[in-house]
Parts: sequence; C-alpha cells; structure tokens
Amino acid sequence: MIKHESIETNAGLLIILTLIVISIGGLVEIVPLFFINETVEEVEGVRPYSALELRGRDIYQREGCYLCHSQMIRPFRDEWLRYGHYSLAAESKYDHPFQWGSKRTGPDLARVGGKYSNEWHVAHLVNPRDVVPQSIMPNYPWLLETELDFSDVQDRMRALKKTGVPYSETQRELQRNIDEFGAEVAARLDILHAEENLMQQALANNYDGQRARITEMDALVAYLQVLGTMVDFSKYDEGYFTEFR
Repeated sequence: MIKHESIETNAGLLIILTLIVISIGGLVEIVPLFFINETVEEVEGVRPYSALELRGRDIYQREGCYLCHSQMIRPFRDEWLRYGHYSLAAESKYDHPFQWGSKRTGPDLARVGGKYSNEWHVAHLVNPRDVVPQSIMPNYPWLLETELDFSDVQDRMRALKKTGVPYSETQRELQRNIDEFGAEVAARLDILHAEENLMQQALANNYDGQRARITEMDALVAYLQVLGTMVDFSKYDEGYFTEFR
C-alpha cells in the first residue's frame, strides 16, 4: 500500500498517477459517445434567426451581454422552477458561437422570450432600475437612439451559411427551407431579400415603440423575444429527451 506522503514527495509518481486518473475520467466521458447515434435532440420548431434577430444577436455580443447572462438552463430542479425547461442542444445548433455562458451576474436568458413585453425590455435596457430597482446592470440608452445598420446583413448571413446554417440564395435552397420550416419561415431565411425582410419584421412588430425608424433597440428586443420560444415542450414527454443523453 502506497502512503500519501510517498506520492506527494515523488514528482514522477505523482505525475503518472495524475495522468491515470485523468485518463479514466476522460474515458468515462468519451466512450459512451461512441454508442449514441445523435446527441442533438430531434424537435420541431428550431430555426435559424431572421435577419433582424441576427443583427440583434450581433448587438447582444457587441455589448457584452453574454458576460453577465448565460443562455443554458441546467437539468436541475431549482433551475427548472426558476427558468423553465432545461436547455436542449438542438436550440443552439444554429448559434455560432453559442451563448451558453458560465456566469450569472444577471438571470439566465435562455427562456426570456415572451416573458416580458417589448415595452418592458425597452425600459429595462434604457434604465434597468426603472423596472428592477435592485439591478446592477448598466444603462444602454444609445440603443434607442442609434439607427440600425443592416447594410451588411446579407454578408453576415452568407458567412453563417458557410458554417452550415441553412440560409438560402438559390431556388433549390429556398424550396428545401420551405419543406423543412414552412413557407413563412423560409421567406425570412432568404439572403437575397434579407434587408426587405428585416424592415418588414421591425415595422410590423415595432419593438422599440418608434415606427418612424429602425433602431438597434428593435433588433436586440427582437432577438431577446425569440429566445426559448421555438420548441413547444408540451408536445414531448420528458422521457423523450433522455434518449439523446
């Protein structure tokens, strides 16, 4: 039997034993993956972001929102009770990069979509303490004052298309999206009409409360309002998702 002291005072032995432990832990994590056909759940509703939502996500990243807000609900009871159903891998399959995060200075935002009104989000972003008195979040008033630049939205969509996000540029790709997502969603994923679709969505929903112009607030609120809303969990039994773990 090897005593702790002899291990701790022998650097070579300590390194060898450490590598053995790490190897065992790695095998326990990796080997099961060879026996799972798919780790991304098969669910309906998950789609790429529209042009407006995509620009909102860009602003979300630019302003560093991910530094204080995660977008991954863990499969624990306390998280379920506070935030809702735990996050699925399928919900992030079109995110490049994903926004899971590991720090929660503020609450998780994975299911914030539809939880509050557009007006609430605008007020919260302009001055968080107007709606959450104890908030330590900074103010973002310039989002309401800055017109949204979407002149390069097509290029942004093309870049994501190269990573596998199914935006369309050809009639064949458009038809593929119609078959998979439906005609209404497929139309929003058309790169060639990206600017037109962005303006139409922004004006129709009036996210920032200003119909006269499209601001960065429009885009960010559009993005926040779609988070966690794509999957209808009432269609699935809880046991269904365990097949993909």
